[in-house]
Amino acid sequence: MTTNDNERPKAPHPVMIILRTITETKQHLLPVRSKGATIGFVPTMGALHEGHLTLIRKARNATDHVVASIFVNPIQFNNPEDLLKYPREEESDIHKLKEAGCDMVFLPSVEEMYPVPDSTVFDFGQLDKVMEGKFRPGHFNGVAIVVKKLFEIIEPDQAFFGEKDFQQVTIIQDMVRQLHMAVRIVACETVREADGLAMSSRNKRLTPEERAIAPAIHRILSGAVRLRRSRSVRQVKEWVQKEFQKVPAFTLEYFEIVNADTLVPVEKWTAGDRIVGCVAAYLGKIRLIDNIEFI
Repeated sequence: MTTNDNERPKAPHPVMIILRTITETKQHLLPVRSKGATIGFVPTMGALHEGHLTLIRKARNATDHVVASIFVNPIQFNNPEDLLKYPREEESDIHKLKEAGCDMVFLPSVEEMYPVPDSTVFDFGQLDKVMEGKFRPGHFNGVAIVVKKLFEIIEPDQAFFGEKDFQQVTIIQDMVRQLHMAVRIVACETVREADGLAMSSRNKRLTPEERAIAPAIHRILSGAVRLRRSRSVRQVKEWVQKEFQKVPAFTLEYFEIVNADTLVPVEKWTAGDRIVGCVAAYLGKIRLIDNIEFI
């Protein structure tokens, strides 16, 4: 799902605009759009790492005007402690965005985004009932509400998301289809550390000992892919569960092998189907997710 269509290197603008209100943001983007410039958008919750910055650079290459948002969305957190502990690094984030070639960053407050509570309820069928949706009820509805709001404010031509959050990308694509929104969702390959750990803002909360163990997630997923040709889906799932049990620091929450389009668990390998393995596991108190395509 990663795209390199029409990429064209461009120098970043010398000044990055920082705006905090919806009105200012719309006013800023109106002349950009009226000149026929295309807008690329990267929504984030801050605590930026190389994965986010890769999305900015992809947007820089594919569109004329790059917008990022930083907003820790309270209605997508099931655990109040997670919301409280989510890292806020505004000054550092702004510097990183500017260096990566971002043209404008939208930094709204909770009151700006939700002057009144938003009671919208989306129907994603089974997409938000499995995996993350099963263990974090209401999470994806909160994600969809804020992404819809951001799309309506920014009106991007293309929006860039990382495939580490595979289920989230699938649900956002479904929302765009349901609402007939004129934005192309560009899903970009997961960016990893040199040892294979998927980049995540949560990694900063790992202890040094936990950080040393964390790459086992990708190692196990990669091993599962290698078993595809010799073992059944059930056998691969059992192997993954046993591998996690060998690392006592991990508590496996789920490992599912699903159809990439429907997110429905598969029972057998089917030629032509795109199949993805998705995992969530606790390492100490930190919940980590990852996925891998079975190819």
